[in-house]
Amino acid sequence: MSSFLLIFNLLLLILPQYAYSHSIVEFLPGFEGHLPFKLETGYIGVGESEDVQLFYYFVESETNPENDPLIIWLTGGPGCSSLSGLSYEIGPFSFDTINYNGGLPSLVLNSNSWTKAANIIFLDSPVLTGFSYARTPTVEECTDIEACGYAHEFLQKWLIEHPQFISNQFYVGGDSYSGLIVPVLTQIIADGIGAGIKPIINLKGYILGNPVTSHSDLNYKIPYSHGMGFISSELYKSLKKHCKGEYFRIDPNNALCNQGVQAFNECVDGINDKHILEPKCDFDYINQQQLFGKRRSLDDIFRKPNKGFSCRAEEFLLVSNWANNPDVQEALHVRKGTIEEWVRCNRHLTTFTITVVNSVPYHKNLSIKGYRSLIYSGDHDLVVPFLATRAWIKSLNYSIVDEWRPWIVNDQVAGYTKSYSNQMTFATVKGGGHTAPTYRREECFAMFKRWISYEPI
Repeated sequence: MSSFLLIFNLLLLILPQYAYSHSIVEFLPGFEGHLPFKLETGYIGVGESEDVQLFYYFVESETNPENDPLIIWLTGGPGCSSLSGLSYEIGPFSFDTINYNGGLPSLVLNSNSWTKAANIIFLDSPVLTGFSYARTPTVEECTDIEACGYAHEFLQKWLIEHPQFISNQFYVGGDSYSGLIVPVLTQIIADGIGAGIKPIINLKGYILGNPVTSHSDLNYKIPYSHGMGFISSELYKSLKKHCKGEYFRIDPNNALCNQGVQAFNECVDGINDKHILEPKCDFDYINQQQLFGKRRSLDDIFRKPNKGFSCRAEEFLLVSNWANNPDVQEALHVRKGTIEEWVRCNRHLTTFTITVVNSVPYHKNLSIKGYRSLIYSGDHDLVVPFLATRAWIKSLNYSIVDEWRPWIVNDQVAGYTKSYSNQMTFATVKGGGHTAPTYRREECFAMFKRWISYEPI
């Protein structure tokens, strides 16, 4: 037996109540009858004395779990629960927003769940995200690199407990802020493979949607907004002249640039940056958190019963209402007393320190090692415009294998794609926002299924 396995088994004997616990969930409040997919939830302790307890949802592939790929999925933020990605993006169920009329939201099945082609672990990371918690306050503080180390340790322990998945092709996935996390975690896993850490993970690559890559992403809001007609050509030319491409770095000695940026902000203030065609809500994520912190009802903002919500951000409140329900937490086997309030995105994650501000070097390293990657962007996203993603991909300077072309779903253009010699595929999702699967589930599932099956998008 390897030293790693020996140490792990000793930990199981010493800390049986914390080292690992999992349960199969067959019924969920809000859904009638037996779940038509296999759902497992649980905790795995990581770090010194396993004081960091990471919560996860595992959905087994609905097609061929023995042979389908295994993916670990990290929702962005930092501090956004993977339940958000599971229920609003790529998981097997979501919430019935059309018929909601107060009370516990009903669940509906997602016919375009990525679990129809893959086994997916949805991980609440870093600590204090979702249902993940710390047994001692001292371990609440961590950097992004440490969080990736914890995620790697989690994965190793999870695979030891699920040896039937060790040989499956493995991918790391995520979106938004995870654009700074997924490449780091993928690199750590690759380094672990090189060091012979067992179990050996069958790493094949990574998947990123609407990814934050560096501060330079912000600069592409200007040309994107100009192309969409949000700002005038005169303002655009002035910004290019006086800001020299660094639009959002305040320079006290560059009044003309600062004035131009202020004018730009005023022009786009009324735009929903997560999807430029959708209404902008009257409240933001902080107010959402405060809303449930005060235990107020969804009825406080629900304006017209049986008429739906006025904007998508209001729909996102349903998951908070559901996840904070005691019956739901019991069904998910959440440990009582470990969190005060579940929030979709913990915007008060003051214990988390960002040290990785540019993930492009990690993409370069992973390309050299030959790992595959799928990078996609909703083309109606102003948070991380597709122009920014296309620019850093171009900076890698790899030759083009498949030139820019449309990709098709149901005989309609679903977006545009380009492939490179470093096994990287870039795709836009027509009509997608931040993030793309939230708005274009059918198209995103078709894109994912083709790519994960090594087929052209």
